[in-house]
Amino acid sequence: MPKLTKRVVDASAATDRDYFVWDDELPGFGLRVFPTGKRSYLIQYRAVNRTRRYTIGLHGVWTPETARREARTLLGRVAAGEDPAEERSELHKAMSVKEFCELYIRDLNDGLILGKGGRPKKQSTIDTDIGRINRHIIPLLGTRHVRDLSKPIVTKFMRNIMAGKTKLNEKTKKLRGRSIVRGGPGTATRTVGLLGGMLTYALDLGLIEANPVHGVKKPKDNVRDRRLSDQEYRVLGEMIRQARQIEKFEVTAEIIRQIALTGCRRGEIINLKWSDVDLDGSALRLKETKEGKSVRPMGLPVVESLEERQPTAPGTYVFQGQGDNNPFGGFYNHWVEIFAGSPLEGVTPHVLRHSFASIANDLHFTEVTIAALMGHAKGSVTSKYIHVLDATLIMAADTVAGYISALLEGTIFQHRAYALDRAARKAALSDFIARHRADADLTEKIAA
Repeated sequence: MPKLTKRVVDASAATDRDYFVWDDELPGFGLRVFPTGKRSYLIQYRAVNRTRRYTIGLHGVWTPETARREARTLLGRVAAGEDPAEERSELHKAMSVKEFCELYIRDLNDGLILGKGGRPKKQSTIDTDIGRINRHIIPLLGTRHVRDLSKPIVTKFMRNIMAGKTKLNEKTKKLRGRSIVRGGPGTATRTVGLLGGMLTYALDLGLIEANPVHGVKKPKDNVRDRRLSDQEYRVLGEMIRQARQIEKFEVTAEIIRQIALTGCRRGEIINLKWSDVDLDGSALRLKETKEGKSVRPMGLPVVESLEERQPTAPGTYVFQGQGDNNPFGGFYNHWVEIFAGSPLEGVTPHVLRHSFASIANDLHFTEVTIAALMGHAKGSVTSKYIHVLDATLIMAADTVAGYISALLEGTIFQHRAYALDRAARKAALSDFIARHRADADLTEKIAA
């Protein structure tokens, strides 16, 4: 057996059958010559009482010298008890991210993926998840193996979404429908969150041993920290009044007002049915929310507006769309038109929800009360056993809704919480000094 050199390899002619040329310097290292003339380097060894072969690569891509160095490394691993051929076989059989996504989507549609409270995910959530999988996860990670995902890979994936590498604008199957994918920090945060949940499921299935998303620093979604100031509420009120003067915006304007006065999610108001409205109990008894069934106290301004609306909206939904059994469908486009070019451009319905909670906090309601008003899971009002709301929650809803309603009407309140604008801070400081100066003067007079 000769030492494998370039001359020996080039001289190894093809025959009608493949054959091997073994190196006499490194036992187990050899060359395989195929009838087609193709030649490849390999190692041969024994593992678990059987002979195994491991192909290093083709001659031309590999030289005898580089193949020999690789063979020496591989044979060293064999001597340490490893089995490179078996590891490669397992790698080839390992599930790709795309294959795992397809499995996840099947289980998602079958109700096997549970969301909050151990309940199957809602269809709207499923649709959103599938959209993020198809628009971001598969294009950027689909060809990788699930078990090879790591924290650096996930971080790069997140940054690619932030940079807009998955942005897209294409026509969908719906009439005049388009899918517009922009990317950005918010999309990156939510998509990485979804990927983390998916990999937790992979962990449960035994496909991976640890979740690589854990510990990845996600960008903060600034939209969720935005709240309206008192002045912005007054601007919003004027925008609502102007929108009501335009026939096509009339319903949208009222939906915006109800979101502001209830702190409900956009979909909870748009899809609100009269069967969910308990005017006598001053409550919304929602059958389908992000948290499951939920009971929300209604403030008096909300109750009165719904009482006024009920005779003119006899359909299934409070805000009726086309037909008796369809909710209003033009909200999003109308919202964009109403807010475009205004001082509140960029405000989202969630900002109104966040602002409602912030006002409640400013009015010194407890965290538990605010959670109950908002329909958060930690608020005990979401319990399925509650049928009658106590006076405390009704009073809280009246106070918050009444305060916001007054702001929308243009009311200027003198005191609530410490404002951060310069004029308000100066006024508050002057008032503080004046009051304490008066107290000091009174104390001096008494002492005299």
